Amino acid sequence: MYDLPNCPKCNSPYTYEEGSLLICPECAHEWTVQSKTDASEEQKVIKDANGNILQDGDSITVIKDLKVKGSSLVIKMGTKVKNIRLVEGDHDIDCRIDGIGAMKLKSEFVKKL
Repeated sequence: MYDLPNCPKCNSPYTYEEGSLLICPECAHEWTVQSKTDASEEQKVIKDANGNILQDGDSITVIKDLKVKGSSLVIKMGTKVKNIRLVEGDHDIDCRIDGIGAMKLKSEFVKKL
């Protein structure tokens, strides 16, 4: 369960939820609050190491040698990657690297071309 905000009119902590409204039982004030689902609908902005905004289909360059987990492969600094796709999660770039295959990268280790 989550905490409801205090009443903006009388600052009472005893507010309750009735559908999409919040109601104060002490002063009968009713108000709506932006729901958490509305806030999460905003698209997350993903930036590269230099602060440039990345978009689907961009081309990027790897700025640091990256070891591929579970193998002896290394993605060398300066490797160019075309046509990226942005995804949710810790590794927010989905791409295909020539000679290696499908990979997920963190945006902090790439720069936009």
